[in-house]
Amino acid sequence: MVEDKKYWVWLSLIKGLGSKKKQKLLEVYKTPKRLYYLRRNELLKIKGIGTQIVDNILDEKIKEEVNKHIYYMEKNNIDIISIVDNYYPQYLKQIYDPPISLYIKGNKEILNNKGIAIIGCREASEYGKKAAKYFGYNLSKVNINIISGLAKGVDTYSHIGNCCSLLEKSYSYVESYKRYGKPIAVVGNGLDMVYPKENQKLEQKIIELGGCVISEYPIGTKPQKMHFPARNRIISGIAKGVLVIEAKEKSGTLITVDFALEQGKDVYVVPGNINSINSVGTNELIKQGAKLITTYKEVEIQN
Repeated sequence: MVEDKKYWVWLSLIKGLGSKKKQKLLEVYKTPKRLYYLRRNELLKIKGIGTQIVDNILDEKIKEEVNKHIYYMEKNNIDIISIVDNYYPQYLKQIYDPPISLYIKGNKEILNNKGIAIIGCREASEYGKKAAKYFGYNLSKVNINIISGLAKGVDTYSHIGNCCSLLEKSYSYVESYKRYGKPIAVVGNGLDMVYPKENQKLEQKIIELGGCVISEYPIGTKPQKMHFPARNRIISGIAKGVLVIEAKEKSGTLITVDFALEQGKDVYVVPGNINSINSVGTNELIKQGAKLITTYKEVEIQN
């Protein structure tokens, strides 16, 4: 692993430093390496950085942890890309608080290809599962990456649909295979674990088929409730548009829609059964002006 990457790993481990504060620090010091070697009196002069954060930045235990993280990452094919890296998703740079770095397993070369986020209920109905698989399968075949959160329900089935399209294509037709969209799973935990556990084989298949799994969280980070709204801004941030398949009235899916609208992304919605609680949120989005679609051909994702 390139020497400079250890400083990005270190920066991701500092507690109390959100994306915006990290961004402001990098505007001044340009690289985390320069920040790494600052002394206490220099750090205390920085506006908006209190003594607790200064203590965290200077914490020798965190610096010692870095080598363990680097060792684990190299052993398990986990990379880190920073916001100044060419592989970093360009659309993600444009959001209000882009993550300063992303941990990644799999193919980082696809992160700037066109893609759509497919999101929806964890407790998806058979209708929702079938719709997610249909859109994941067909949009992949027209060279659109399928971006989701590897959660149960709609996320899972959109990735399954994408994987099915890739498995269907013989590896002997390499050039044609390259033109298929790949799955990108954005997770709310460290890449040393899979959440939910039942998606372990799916995650392996995503990587095997040329997709990737990404997270802003370092190794060892457990999937906590507060991580998922933050994760959602990345799902919509990477994508050119968001497709919603089933959402309850007060659904976490709608948080991602809010991020998408703030980011200026197109929102597509698959209509649902008016008698289903899984359709209350999606049907309301249609009333509010989201684009109703019933076929993958109605999704307009330009280069």
